Amino acid sequence: MALISRVLSGDLPRNRILTALLIAIVAGLAFAPFIFPGAKALNVAAKICIFIVLVASFDLLLGYTGIVSFAHTMFFGIGAYGVAIALTRLGPSWAAVAAGIAAALALSLLLSLLIGLFSLRVKAIFYAMITLAVASAFQTFASQLSEITGGEDGLSFKVPGMLTPGFSFAEQPFLGVSLDGKLISYYLLFAVTVALFLVMLRIVNSPFGRVLQAIRENDFRAEALGYRTVVYRTLSNVLSAGFATLAGALLALWLRYNGPDTSLSFEIMIDILLIVVIGGMGTMYGAVVGATLFIIAQNYLQDVMKLASDAAAGVPLLPDLVHPDRWLLWLGILFILSVYRFPTGIVGKLRASQ
Repeated sequence: MALISRVLSGDLPRNRILTALLIAIVAGLAFAPFIFPGAKALNVAAKICIFIVLVASFDLLLGYTGIVSFAHTMFFGIGAYGVAIALTRLGPSWAAVAAGIAAALALSLLLSLLIGLFSLRVKAIFYAMITLAVASAFQTFASQLSEITGGEDGLSFKVPGMLTPGFSFAEQPFLGVSLDGKLISYYLLFAVTVALFLVMLRIVNSPFGRVLQAIRENDFRAEALGYRTVVYRTLSNVLSAGFATLAGALLALWLRYNGPDTSLSFEIMIDILLIVVIGGMGTMYGAVVGATLFIIAQNYLQDVMKLASDAAAGVPLLPDLVHPDRWLLWLGILFILSVYRFPTGIVGKLRASQ
C-alpha cells in the first residue's frame, strides 16, 4: 500500500467504488488488444489513452488553477503537426520523431509563455476570448499553409518500421492477437499515457500544485501571502501546453495522419470541456473516468441504439425515437443527466460520499 501511495503521490482514490472503477479502466486499457478484439475496439482504447493525457493537462489549467482557456487544442495540434511534418520531411525514423516532438514542444512552450505573460493579467472572460481568437487564427493558418501542413487535406506519413502493422516479432499469434507493430504502437501509447498521467498527478500534489489550488480558491489571498500569482499561472499554462503537445504527438503516431479537423477542431475543445465536467474538475482521476465513459458512449452509442431500434420494431414511435441517427440527442440527454446526478463530476461525487 505504501508503494502504491508513493506512485500515486499520496493521492489515493479514497473511495471503494472509485478504486474499483479505476482498476477496471486501467486493466481494460492494459489488456484491450486481448480482451476486445478488432480494429475499432483498439482504436477506441488508443483514443481513450490520448484523451486521458489531453483532458488531464487541461484540468491542470482549469480545475487546479481556475483558468478558462480555449487554446488547448492549438497545443494539441502543434504536437500532432510537429510529428507529422518531421516524419514527412525527414523520413520514418525515431530521430525524426524526436525532432518533431522537440520542435513542437519548443513552439508550444514559447506560445503558451507569451499568451500567459500578455493575457493572464486580464479578467477570466477576456483571457478566454483571447485564447479562442489565437486558437482560431492558428487553425486558419494551418489550413492555408498547405506547402508545410498539407492544408485541408492534412498529412499522411510513414512511422518507424517497428510501429507499422507489417512489422512482426513473432510468427504465431498470442491468445489470438497478432504480435505486430500495431500492438507495439498501442503499448507504447499506453506506457507513455501512464507515465505522463503520474507526472501530472505528482505536479498537482506537490507544493507547486497546492499554490495553484490556493490561487484557484482566492487569488487575492494567495497574492497577499507572498505568491506571485501571475508567475504561477503562467507556469501552469506552460506545463498544461507541454502535456497537450505530447498528447498530440501520440495521436499523430497512432493515426499516421494529421489534419486540421483531426487535432485543431473546436469540437475537440468541446469534448474536452464535457469530459472535464463529467469526470470532475480538480481531480486527475476525473480525466480517466470521464474520458473513458465519454469516448465509449461516443463510439458505441449508435450501435446500442441500432439494437434497441431493431428490438422495438413493432412498437409505435419507439423505433424512430431510438434511431441511430438521433445518437447526438441521446448523448446530450445522458450528459445533462450525468451533470444533474453528479454536479461535481463522477469522481467528485464518489469522493464526497466516502
